Amino acid sequence: MTWDPDVYLRFSDHRLRPGVELLDRVGDFSPRNAVDLGCGTGALTRLIAARYPNVSVVGIDSSETMLQRAPCDLPNLTWRRQTIEDWLPDGDVGLVFSNAALHWLDDHPRLFGRLGTAIPSGGVLAVQMPDNWDQPTHQVPAAILDAGGYDDVADSLIRHRVAEPADYRRWLGPGLEVDMWTTTYHQILRGPDPVLEWVRGSVLAPVLERLEEPRRSRFLAEAARRYREAYPPGDDDTTVLPFRRLFIVARR
Repeated sequence: MTWDPDVYLRFSDHRLRPGVELLDRVGDFSPRNAVDLGCGTGALTRLIAARYPNVSVVGIDSSETMLQRAPCDLPNLTWRRQTIEDWLPDGDVGLVFSNAALHWLDDHPRLFGRLGTAIPSGGVLAVQMPDNWDQPTHQVPAAILDAGGYDDVADSLIRHRVAEPADYRRWLGPGLEVDMWTTTYHQILRGPDPVLEWVRGSVLAPVLERLEEPRRSRFLAEAARRYREAYPPGDDDTTVLPFRRLFIVARR
């Protein structure tokens, strides 16, 4: 899938905040090296590199357009175009970090089992994933696609990928101290159809990439109508979007 950095970064403050709070929960320790899986444009990767200036930090993403926007201003920071599925740890990776990326991948039992195994003694795995499947953000496009007329693109919508916290604890394997929690962010959005604009840069991106006109415009118009009903603007023309996220910090 081709990512559009400009669309994704339109709500950069809201998208960055969970990752910053995840990094804060990692705490102070001295990993030999660190990796950011699904780093996107690298804003959080840079924060990791700045926080641990003596640590080699690698940002990994499959999107060339995203990596082209990544900063190259710290000596301990490098970028690599690679899929998360193909990533293997180079020696002992003291910190494996991933913000809002792993929910795009299939087979979480195998994925998290592999990540748990990659954490050495004293190492940390820190993951954040959106967990909003049961909310209109995700239910609206699912309802439109499943109603008919979009059978050829319905499989491009990311369905419910995030499992129960107990499942992740089990899949990560033994020998890890696992801390998990959920946070619902009540995000204040502005502008016309702000919820539609929010999801255009994330959950709707693979759907829209495969839709051609006039079906693309028809889909967007129907989605906009339903989002306005689900998330009506307030008297001050702001819209509140509750958005739940799952956090996992595992230490060995």
